[in-house]
Amino acid sequence: MSRIALFDYGAGNLHSLAKGLEAGGARVSVTTDWDEALAMDALVLPGVGSFGAAVRALEGHETRVRDALLDGLPCLGICLGMQLLLPESEEGAGVGIGLIPGRVRKLRTRTVPQMGWNDVEADAAPDPLLSELGAFTAYYANSYVCDVDDGKAVIAESEYEGERYPAAVRRARSWGVQFHPEKSSTPGLQLLRNFLAQVDGTETGSGGAR
Repeated sequence: MSRIALFDYGAGNLHSLAKGLEAGGARVSVTTDWDEALAMDALVLPGVGSFGAAVRALEGHETRVRDALLDGLPCLGICLGMQLLLPESEEGAGVGIGLIPGRVRKLRTRTVPQMGWNDVEADAAPDPLLSELGAFTAYYANSYVCDVDDGKAVIAESEYEGERYPAAVRRARSWGVQFHPEKSSTPGLQLLRNFLAQVDGTETGSGGAR
């Protein structure tokens, strides 16, 4: 049974996410301590809140967390958690983990935030995180999206009011999804199970760009 650190930086919605991971067979520890988090089998960065508030909990630990992820610690960043994988955001001052080069920016659409269900489009041969999902819809609640420097890091896209943006990204054994799998019904729970399978090493796939 994988030990998953669910980091609490005040993002909210931890209960439903913890339940989704536990349903996949994980043992979840909610923590505010980076020593404890990085000693677990995997790290999950949850997804409601502001970039500026979240990076305050990260302050002083950015390099350490990035090095742990590059050394192979599996990580799943959800919505805000995905954005924390990048180095900076228009939303607030502070430094993100910087694992995936790029910048977080506000949606350029007429209606902000995006709230509700949207299609997720993956490659014909999807990343293992998206295995068995096929074409699916997921629940979004976001005002910001990730502009990623290296398009090879993008493993799925969505479109909102004519604007395309990364729905999911990957580097090494770290993934980010802009949507909320814990709110995305059966496909979301399957995605969490796919992540746990990668943590356990029960499925194989590309190691992604380092």
